[in-house]
Amino acid sequence: MLKNPIPKVTNKFQFRAIGIIYAQFTPNDAEQLNRGFLIDGKGEKIETVVLGKALSLLKKFIDLKKSYYWIVYPKNKNTQNLHLQVVGIWDPYQLNDFPNDSSKINSSKLLEGLNLTDNYFSVRGELVFVNTKKKEIVIKICSSSKSKNLKNRNFKLVIKGELSLELLNSFVSLNTHRDGNALKLINYEVIEKNPSENN
Repeated sequence: MLKNPIPKVTNKFQFRAIGIIYAQFTPNDAEQLNRGFLIDGKGEKIETVVLGKALSLLKKFIDLKKSYYWIVYPKNKNTQNLHLQVVGIWDPYQLNDFPNDSSKINSSKLLEGLNLTDNYFSVRGELVFVNTKKKEIVIKICSSSKSKNLKNRNFKLVIKGELSLELLNSFVSLNTHRDGNALKLINYEVIEKNPSENN
């Protein structure tokens, strides 16, 4: 069974911001592998932090001279500076329990079979701001973690794209694509329109 790098949504109002990117990881410091950059095929650099579980995978299995599919959480303050947090590495043959036979199917083909592509990001949250001039929208994502640190629980993502002002405060599900340091809206679905107005 091929494990999907971006799991299916488990509940209608599940907040999330998660993506997959094929790139090479270059740490800032050979002694400290948790901070650095992901560099994609076009040479674009994205500031990256590797989180706990992924860090042990990185140390054990990853050849820093090669590119891999990284499962990442995106963060940004605007559409010019994307910051990624690596939560996993998707390598169907080396790191998953996928049959490792000689007729290896190209990983990007396997990804397509899961309806995913390189640089795809799934974003689900509340539409809190629409900038019609700049053609940007802001989605608020609430973390489900039970962490005591409230400051990091909610965050906002700025996405290039247009949504109607009428959808403000609605819970939306977006399919986005990374282009350089920006996430661009491909399409969206309104999960619940302006829930606060119905109370």
